[in-house]
Amino acid sequence: MKKYLLISVAVVTLFVFTGCQYTPSTDEIQSQEQEKILIEATSQTGMPNIKNFTERKMMKEVLEKCDDSKLITYLYTINLDGKLVYQGKGIGFGIPYSVQYTNPMVTRSASSYGYEILPQADPSGLFKPDGLSATWYMMIDEKTGVSYVEYYEPEIVVKQHKAPRRLCAEWSLPNDY
Repeated sequence: MKKYLLISVAVVTLFVFTGCQYTPSTDEIQSQEQEKILIEATSQTGMPNIKNFTERKMMKEVLEKCDDSKLITYLYTINLDGKLVYQGKGIGFGIPYSVQYTNPMVTRSASSYGYEILPQADPSGLFKPDGLSATWYMMIDEKTGVSYVEYYEPEIVVKQHKAPRRLCAEWSLPNDY
């Protein structure tokens, strides 16, 4: 009896779903067409003949430097006449304020329709906007050696070595620069 009931439910379900016709969205159609074009382009041109992987090696070095907690850098802003304004000594290269500690998007099950991607708040409960133009920078008090955090909204320049005096606004430089 159970077997016949199960088969009946399966047949009815089949009839119900065969009556529905799926129509792809214009985005899906364009995506499929774009995929065809890219396959043709790749078959005609092939992939670049990369042998040295120089950019990848450089990126590895950059990431390793960013992970160095003893990396001393120097922070500058730029004034209206294009001169660097010395702000001080610090650690690392600064962190854009739009960086989130957690993944900004999360995939969740959306009932029978599959999955949806939703924004996810940081542990603070806040949602950071994309492209926020501000930077957190870990400064070092040059007299005490104690570190503290500064927030900068203007564009900044961070260097591993002090900028040449001629590029700087003279008034911003300490006596021992």
